Amino acid sequence: MLDSLADWAADVVDALGYVGVAVLVAVENVFPPIPSEVVLGLAGYAAARGDAWVVGMVVAATIGSVVGALILYGLSAAIGPIRLRAIVIRYGSWIGFGEEDLDRAEQWFDRRSRTAVLVCRCIPLLRSIISVPAGFRRMPLGVFTLLTLVGSLVWNTVLVAAGFALGDRWERILDVTEPFQDVVVVGLALAAVGLVVRSLVRSRRQRAAEEAAHPGYAEATLEELVEELEDEADRNS
Repeated sequence: MLDSLADWAADVVDALGYVGVAVLVAVENVFPPIPSEVVLGLAGYAAARGDAWVVGMVVAATIGSVVGALILYGLSAAIGPIRLRAIVIRYGSWIGFGEEDLDRAEQWFDRRSRTAVLVCRCIPLLRSIISVPAGFRRMPLGVFTLLTLVGSLVWNTVLVAAGFALGDRWERILDVTEPFQDVVVVGLALAAVGLVVRSLVRSRRQRAAEEAAHPGYAEATLEELVEELEDEADRNS
């Protein structure tokens, strides 16, 4: 799978140069299974061969990173915090994630949003995922874009420079980055398992509490819940 992706990415970079790198990195931000390490390592290798300017590759990759992050941010912002809350109320008990959990998650992100976006832009997989809560919370777009730009610039510079230095041995970059990605994957998998186990323990109590807070929510459609929450927000504003 990785070899096929690498061959395909190499063909795109060879054919389109800077534009190819920007497009691939933008797609990678929206579709994380495409590893940025491969694209950026190849970009550095292309510069080492003399087919491109290494700084140009970094700039192209950073533009692609920001564009891809803004796409995910925009999709999440379009859903918005009210619709997200309605989804959690309606379906969250299936995975053991309720309104209280959402409140805590939102409070945590609001306190640490800038650090989270900046740091996560330099962590495999999370560098894409962090755009989602930023969009849900509608983090100020200018701040999000600036932090994404800075974090992406660091990540892209390191990997493109590594590909440039390693030349035709650029794949050695993966020897360093893959263990970190494996840790992230295992962490996300454990979190998912924890939510499932928690749902088995808490589902009845959680449903009862949320039914008391939102009578009839189990029979309501998602749109009806959204309208209810919007009306509640209007009354409290």
